[in-house]
Amino acid sequence: MLTLGIETSCDDTAAAVVEGGSVALSSIVSSQDAIHGRYGGIVPELASRRHIEMIIPVVDEALGRAGVSMKDIGGIAVTNGPGLVGSILVGLSFAKAASIAAGIPFTGVGHITAHPMAAFLREKGDTAPPPPFPFVALIASGGHTTLLLQEGFTGYRILGQTRDDAAGEAFDKAAKLLGLGYPGGAVIDRLARTGDKTAFAFTRPYLTRGSLDFSFSGIKTAAINVVRGMGGVIPETAVCDIAASFQEAVVDVLVQKAVWAIEATGAKALACAGGVACNSRLRERLASAAQEAGVSLFVPHPRYCSDNGAMIAALGYHQLKKGVYGTASMNAVPAWDGL
Repeated sequence: MLTLGIETSCDDTAAAVVEGGSVALSSIVSSQDAIHGRYGGIVPELASRRHIEMIIPVVDEALGRAGVSMKDIGGIAVTNGPGLVGSILVGLSFAKAASIAAGIPFTGVGHITAHPMAAFLREKGDTAPPPPFPFVALIASGGHTTLLLQEGFTGYRILGQTRDDAAGEAFDKAAKLLGLGYPGGAVIDRLARTGDKTAFAFTRPYLTRGSLDFSFSGIKTAAINVVRGMGGVIPETAVCDIAASFQEAVVDVLVQKAVWAIEATGAKALACAGGVACNSRLRERLASAAQEAGVSLFVPHPRYCSDNGAMIAALGYHQLKKGVYGTASMNAVPAWDGL
């Protein structure tokens, strides 16, 4: 079955066509970075307006790249939460209308729990093995940092989640503080490669030993104090060192919590997804930690780590197979309640 996946939970308009829940025939993402960059963060009203403009062209391109039409699609999967309500409603409304027009079912997909499905996505001809169930999933993005025990395609257990700032949000705020623009994760990753990660002693917010919850608000405050200590004027030579030290502290916490989750569950595999999973230092450290723990590591290609329609289609495929269909009354869910 071919599934059309639609993702509009935040500021990226994305659509993809996935075959059999794992083979990505296309994945199109229209970024809004240029729109929101001047404001140093996402402006919800601008995001939803841009989704309205881009949803049809993005879906058309996804179908075209896959070489199919709506007549070939067996089901539609669309993000219905969590995220920005106005943004979600654009994709959800489109999916409902397309479902009625094409006479095919649709299903509402939880954005956070779709991220681990990126570990199953393959290009045509790729025979790499998928992660075995159960596995620990670390989802690290701009709005969420979550640990799940993935027990099946649609079954999971929450192990830990963000109490305040998410990892990606912390990176963006640190980048803004350093005058690096928005979004900041990729810039910090690049600058950190030439910086000294031991130059500044950022605390590691573990909460308590063994806790699988996350809190990154304190490390953001620590970065503010570092800049204030310099009188608000950061020497050019210090920017890379601050970026490297800050990144190392965040990565330390993410890796340690993932290791604790593996120890607590006895899982034999670890997957990492979400925008922060594109970070080169995190990928490097997770690889070392997984090898030391004797578990298999699955980190998708960066194109499937950030928000995308393919991961939505992958999870939606399994929901549709189970008869989990959306209805005309389905609404957007702004906050995560286990979606």
